[in-house]
Amino acid sequence: MTQTVVNTAQESPAAAAPPQAAPPGGRLRALDGLRLLAALMVACYHYGGRGGEITHAWGASPDRVFPVLHTPFAYGCLGVQIFFVISGFVICMSGWGRSPRSFLASRAARLMPAYWVAVVLVTAVFALPVVAYEAVSPSDALVNLTLLQQPLGVDRVLGVDWTLWAEVRFYALFAVCVVLPGATRRRVLVFCAGWILAAAVAQGARQPVLDLVLMPQYAPFFVGGVGLYLVHRDRRDPYAWGITAVGFLVGQHYAVRELWNAADPDAFAHRTSFGIVAVVALGFAAVAAIALGLLERVNWRWLTAAGALTYPFYLVHEHLGWVVVETLHRRLGVPSAATFALTVVSMLVLARVLNKMVEERLTPRMRKALAAPRG
Repeated sequence: MTQTVVNTAQESPAAAAPPQAAPPGGRLRALDGLRLLAALMVACYHYGGRGGEITHAWGASPDRVFPVLHTPFAYGCLGVQIFFVISGFVICMSGWGRSPRSFLASRAARLMPAYWVAVVLVTAVFALPVVAYEAVSPSDALVNLTLLQQPLGVDRVLGVDWTLWAEVRFYALFAVCVVLPGATRRRVLVFCAGWILAAAVAQGARQPVLDLVLMPQYAPFFVGGVGLYLVHRDRRDPYAWGITAVGFLVGQHYAVRELWNAADPDAFAHRTSFGIVAVVALGFAAVAAIALGLLERVNWRWLTAAGALTYPFYLVHEHLGWVVVETLHRRLGVPSAATFALTVVSMLVLARVLNKMVEERLTPRMRKALAAPRG
């Protein structure tokens, strides 16, 4: 991601100062690496940290296939929360100084081409007679191309697309509240504080419409990432640190509430509340270290290439991974550890193909077409 030029004419002297944590305009390659690490965490969760369809793929419950690793793998689902923190950071950075048209064109071009291909690919593979997984109906598959399947109650092609629906709602809120009127430090702070407060009210009101718009369980992570971008711009900004702290404090609450299963003795994996809080804290700390420039030495070029694999890998790894696991482990008799490694590698190779053949070709064209002025 390329850091955009920032208009600071209306901001305070502290906020108007150039970023103190990283060279202006420099690419934060450590952030690319962290994105891929979060995706690999989610893959560990899907392949060995839960039950469900993956049990069929392995031929046994993953807690028997990975008797030691299945418990740490169960924490891999928190890679999603780390993704949301990174997204808050990146979206605030990329939206600063951009017009609404340019911002929305950039987001649509970033999300949709690889997503469309992943939906078609997974639908086609699941429809093959040799694959033992049920494909969604043709009608539902077509609805999935809109990314509106979740609010419409349609069967999902990709298990991970619920996170994209959360991302899209975040983009919309940020575009309306920050990008449309023009990004300034004060406006971003008001947006963050207002969203956290409104999300808390929505949680208390228990109104489905408010939950749909304000996303109480995800808002703290996006807000925390936005706060960390403000820290990246000025590490001495107490309000930015305050927004980040509130994002973490509220976010860990939701993470523990949703993922701690101590009350269920039959749960597949027993996450502890301490473990959940620790993983969330490490995610915030990692993004904070990048924001403060503490990882400037982690500037290897290969991290950019690795980061480019994150999104296509995230899209295809779960369902197509089931097919690879079943083929290698159950049909060919490959040991579980080797199957796990080969499945991850095969999904990374597929992600590389999608990145080169789809994203690098279609994303710039789509962005250009959507950003072009219309009479």
